[in-house]
Amino acid sequence: SGGAHSTVKRREFIKVSSLLGAGAVTSPAFLLGGCAAKPLPGTGTITSTPTICDMCFWKCAGHIYKEDGELWKITGNDDDLHSGGRLCTRGTGGPGAYLDRDRLKKPLMRVEVDGRQTFREVSWDEALDFIAGKMRSIAETHGPEKMLMLNHGAGSAHFRHLLRAYGSDSRAEPAFAQCRGPRDVGFRLTVGESASSPERTDMANARCIVLLGSHIGENLHNGQVQTLAEALNKDVTLITVDPRFSVPAGKSKYWLPIKPGTDIALLLAWMNVLIDEGLYDKDYVERYTMGFEQLKAHVRDYTPEWVYLETGIKPDVIRATAREMAMASPATVVHPGRHAVWYGDDTQRSRAIAMLNVLLGSWNRKGGFYIPEKVSLPNYPLPDYPRPKYKTADAYPGKWPFAGQGVTNGVIDASVGDDAFFKGWLVYGTNLPQTIPGVEEKLKAAANSLELVVVVETMPSEMTGYADVILPECTYLERYDDLRNSGERHPSLALRMPAFEPMYESKPGWWMAKQLGHRLGLDKYFPWEDYSEKLDWQLRQVGSSLEEMQKIGVKNFPRKTPLHLEENRPVSFRTPSRKIELYSQQLADAGFDPMPVYTPPDPVPKGFYRLNYGRMPAHTFGKTTNNPLLFQLSPENQLWVNPLVASEWDLRSGDYVRLGSPNGVVSNKIRVRVTERIGPDSVFMAHGFGHKSKRLRLTAGVGADDSTLMSNIKIDPIMGGTGMRANFVTFVKERAAGAAS
Repeated sequence: SGGAHSTVKRREFIKVSSLLGAGAVTSPAFLLGGCAAKPLPGTGTITSTPTICDMCFWKCAGHIYKEDGELWKITGNDDDLHSGGRLCTRGTGGPGAYLDRDRLKKPLMRVEVDGRQTFREVSWDEALDFIAGKMRSIAETHGPEKMLMLNHGAGSAHFRHLLRAYGSDSRAEPAFAQCRGPRDVGFRLTVGESASSPERTDMANARCIVLLGSHIGENLHNGQVQTLAEALNKDVTLITVDPRFSVPAGKSKYWLPIKPGTDIALLLAWMNVLIDEGLYDKDYVERYTMGFEQLKAHVRDYTPEWVYLETGIKPDVIRATAREMAMASPATVVHPGRHAVWYGDDTQRSRAIAMLNVLLGSWNRKGGFYIPEKVSLPNYPLPDYPRPKYKTADAYPGKWPFAGQGVTNGVIDASVGDDAFFKGWLVYGTNLPQTIPGVEEKLKAAANSLELVVVVETMPSEMTGYADVILPECTYLERYDDLRNSGERHPSLALRMPAFEPMYESKPGWWMAKQLGHRLGLDKYFPWEDYSEKLDWQLRQVGSSLEEMQKIGVKNFPRKTPLHLEENRPVSFRTPSRKIELYSQQLADAGFDPMPVYTPPDPVPKGFYRLNYGRMPAHTFGKTTNNPLLFQLSPENQLWVNPLVASEWDLRSGDYVRLGSPNGVVSNKIRVRVTERIGPDSVFMAHGFGHKSKRLRLTAGVGADDSTLMSNIKIDPIMGGTGMRANFVTFVKERAAGAAS
């Protein structure tokens, strides 16, 4: 017995395991269904189904192979530029997502039993009726705009459509304020466009590539890894700027082990050399830019000699690398990177990267950056959405004037208190406790303020513990989603379709959205019985069909526009001046520096070390650490420690330590790796470990979570990004049983 859901007033964080019972299971073979003898793979009846991988955002197209009706393997689609016919480690581990026994299986609803909050399994009708009732109440009492979506991933499009039909376009995704936002804003302010996703770098044709804290080869962005490998096979000059001796650093002609936080100084010094020595592309700059004279005066004092004192990079190396870039230009790529939230001045750092590319004449030119093109895919004919009275940014008026998208940290703050701007959340595919630094207390406060929290997930992540209702989505191998139509060298469409019926009682996102739409009286926005009908209509408008795409998976289309800048034709950029803006009047008018200015990073406190974090090839942050196939490759993260530091603390490879932050937070234990590949002022770990959700039976409590150690967050005043690299840790030592002596 237990109280009705409506009696639950203040939300306690609930461990989903309290309902489902998480035993100690460590055998991936067990989670995949045992090791019963089977015929050799490939000897049965083979069928294939096209898909778009959902193991990371790169969205490579591939084929799911079944043998005698059972899942066998996933491979890349040869016609796909994203994959080049080859999937990465994580992509080939896709079957683990489908077969993972820890998947969410049934809808769950928060209830109170004997004074304790827990979840109980409910029917889809009960879960959806409850959500729709709460959404009607929010719309009638506060307005539909007070219902917010926090999301990540392509599958969120179904729920954005639902909320826009309902009357809300309130939305924020961590991919903006916790990842690429500063880069996109910085490039738009400079050249009028973002660096795109996938990045529009023409590395396969480049003669010089510069990576600043971009760990291609450790982050397996498939197309980028392959085009970088092509460039290396052609003897490209690779310059890597990184405090660590990363994978690309090991393949570089120049490795610049920069002092963390001083990248803007180096970028300005490179511009100083190009201008002072007359190595910049004068014709390109004269033809396409404005503000060059202001930039020339601005960088005059950033000499290699002065910048050496800040960065630790010797003046002759600064000059030599600048000359290498100029010698190869315009076939030089100063890579824009991806995860760009570092020190709070990140939009300006990204602007400096864009400006350096412009001085080299590489923007929109062969070997530098290409112009991506999509397919002109018509939208399915539906009624217009109602016009919202409020925008997302109205939740934090006057802040972050160039954000352009919802800022996650801003909307969470605006969800706390009786007078909170937002009254309901729909969280899709994003594990906020591990994504946004220092957010746990705010999440608890927001959960206690909101009238509705819905979480749509495939796995019992930490975020599910804050939900009123958990809706189990089936994996990407079991559903249709929107056609992939992302800009590339040539336009293409790719299809994701179900290879299997949804396992357990999980459902595809499009079905959930349609069912909620029906309950909210929005049937006119969901006229299809099955989502395949919508996809077939769209495909027929561009000369294809669902039947054709179910056979080929990817359809490439001819370009309608040039791949690169046409040198003898006038060009208009999407900036106020219609030119590339080296000097930004937009920023000046808003009270910001019109050109990037270097600010030294905070000094390292005595006894502490800079906390650097990044990725590893086997995992997409915390999304895949419980995947039983990928878990076998990388079951935990490691802490890179310089030998001098290890000696001082009496640490050896294989030891376990805990890390402590300046404000007293102590991490889970993490295994030490003593290596000279990192300097003595920093430590490094891969992000995505240290899960607290015990229902993730493989990865719960394994490794350390860097985000819990982050208390010094530098907010970018231009667009709201959370700079996370200004944090420090020290050691709380533990010796592992059986560690090498």
